[in-house]
Amino acid sequence: PRAAEAAPAAPRPTPTGQAAPRVRLRGLVARYPGASADALRGLDLELEPSSLTALVGPTGAGKTSLVRVLIGTLAVERGGVWVDGARVDPARAPDWRARLALVPQHPHLFAGTVLDNLRLGRPEASPAEVEAAAREAGADGFIRSLPEGYATVLGEDGLDLSGGERQRLAIARAFVRRADVVILDEISAHLDAVTEAALEQAVARLARSRTVLVVAHRLATVRRADRIAVMSAGRVVEQGTHAALAAAGGTYARLLHAASGAPDALEPVEGAA
Repeated sequence: PRAAEAAPAAPRPTPTGQAAPRVRLRGLVARYPGASADALRGLDLELEPSSLTALVGPTGAGKTSLVRVLIGTLAVERGGVWVDGARVDPARAPDWRARLALVPQHPHLFAGTVLDNLRLGRPEASPAEVEAAAREAGADGFIRSLPEGYATVLGEDGLDLSGGERQRLAIARAFVRRADVVILDEISAHLDAVTEAALEQAVARLARSRTVLVVAHRLATVRRADRIAVMSAGRVVEQGTHAALAAAGGTYARLLHAASGAPDALEPVEGAA
């Protein structure tokens, strides 16, 4: 049985003027080429507009596979993805991918200025638009402290920036791009508490007018989510708030118990990566 779910969020306009989309995944079955078993096994999930959904589960549950389906790098064999009622094939839908931004755990920064890096998904963005996006991401302050501000040239992989600074630039890219669906892959791992809090505030601002999914391993991230979706063996087995799921005694409660030695982490407890 599933825990009680939060009430749907009211869609809010994105910076493009559209309402944040409702994304439904129904009966998703997906398998990696050459694999002997399905990675996703009839998965059902709904991502509410203007809200933050946290995706949790043990290692091997299928979280990465779900993200790969959404970004179009893992094909769907059965079931499908619907966006505002229209079926899309993420692997063959450039319009869908244009609406999507992925913020990975280790974002890549190419050789070029900070401004160029932030314009990666939308080269025509004006400097004023980029600076506004950086403020939303909590990045404007540290950018202005760099030797040349937004004109500072970064190394091939941004080696002179801390992990938290990279993450704030990656979130700023999502703001610049005007993506209305944003996927974040545990962006707060290995960060200090102050930097993590700044990132969480930026994510909360994203979720005000976008559909946001975060793959979460840290309890602080999960607690702030509007809804938590718990995966196991390629399916979503529970959905609800932190309090409801913790009280339900299911997979989420077991993850919390397994992480009791690390108060702010949801450690994987089964399976393979």
